Amino acid sequence: MNVLVSIVGLGFLILIHEAGHFFTALAVRMRPRKFYVFFPPPVLKTTRNGIEYGIGAIPLGGYVKIPGMHRPAAGDLDAHLQRAADEAHSIGTAAAPVRAALEQGRLDEARAGLPELRQVVERAHLSEAARKTAERGLTDVEDGLSDDAYWKAPAWRRVSVIAAGPLTNLVACIVLLTIVFMLGVPVGTTKVVEEVRAGMPASEIGLLPGDEILAIDGTPVATFEDIRPAIEAGEGAPVTVTVLRDGERVELGPAAPVRQDGRLLLGFSPGQEMRSYGLGPAIGKAFEDTGRVTAEIGKSLGRIVTGSGRDEVSSPIGIVQGSSQALDVGFRYYLQLLALISLSLALLNLLPLLPLDGGHILFSLLEKVRGRAIPREAYERASAIGIALVLILFVIGLSNDIGRLGG
Repeated sequence: MNVLVSIVGLGFLILIHEAGHFFTALAVRMRPRKFYVFFPPPVLKTTRNGIEYGIGAIPLGGYVKIPGMHRPAAGDLDAHLQRAADEAHSIGTAAAPVRAALEQGRLDEARAGLPELRQVVERAHLSEAARKTAERGLTDVEDGLSDDAYWKAPAWRRVSVIAAGPLTNLVACIVLLTIVFMLGVPVGTTKVVEEVRAGMPASEIGLLPGDEILAIDGTPVATFEDIRPAIEAGEGAPVTVTVLRDGERVELGPAAPVRQDGRLLLGFSPGQEMRSYGLGPAIGKAFEDTGRVTAEIGKSLGRIVTGSGRDEVSSPIGIVQGSSQALDVGFRYYLQLLALISLSLALLNLLPLLPLDGGHILFSLLEKVRGRAIPREAYERASAIGIALVLILFVIGLSNDIGRLGG
């Protein structure tokens, strides 16, 4: 169950990321063509005001189709119509004027020729696969030539739509952390025992969760931090533990501590002193933590570049595993981890690499400075490099996660 809840949590963060793109695109009059809860293919779908809403078959995240991310090119038409043209010669003939118009930059003429080309495709005798590919290709070219195409929009609109996804994740992080601080966060330890490890000396002498430690081997302890020095003062000799249990003073032991990782231990953990914050202070603490973690993530990315931060990378498998373990500890810890994952998604997507959001933002700003569109080939080369780098990060994270599972 914990794994399922963790997957749902990760999927929710991806869904709100896509929702950020979707609603911002609507706000700046760049009408998306599709919005799906989960990834296509669709299980259920309906169309309203020209937008296809649906529930996808792949239960993770969401999907938004924004029209015309790139200026249509003649090669786009060739790629989608080639199979249909091989099956019906009339399609190749009808496509030739549209292709020539695209190649020569006469976009209005290409747009005007698409309805007739679509009619030819509809009348042709084609295999189902060829028909679907052709119709999808014609729709993509139509979207790219539409007045609300992404590539035609002013730079500020494009940046707004793309930045909305990461910013939604950033807001989600702050909201989740605010809830965490309002629920309460640990600010220190108490002398009350929270956990007793099985098979350790504390368990063998009968120490119980809820016992309050009063003294170790007769030495009174004022705080939990006084307990370890009192245990180590005996240099491994058996010690007694005096506790307050149900209002009565009880002496347990003696028991000889065991040495682990260079420390002498009886095998129990302290309770935590919790502090809850009001809404205003909780928001302030959330911003403070978000800034601190952002700086740490920036440093870790720098360490990855230099090769020293490889062990800090995790894949979606590791994220789900970590979320599941946080749920074992408590819901508050799960919300805290979910907030940090949301922040990581925001920062990762803002990296200036295509096809990440940060790459699209960078190219939109470059086009604004240049005063003209960057060639499609440059987008494709940059995307190939970006995808390769993201895949490398994924492989590193997956290998780390597999190593942790094996360990």
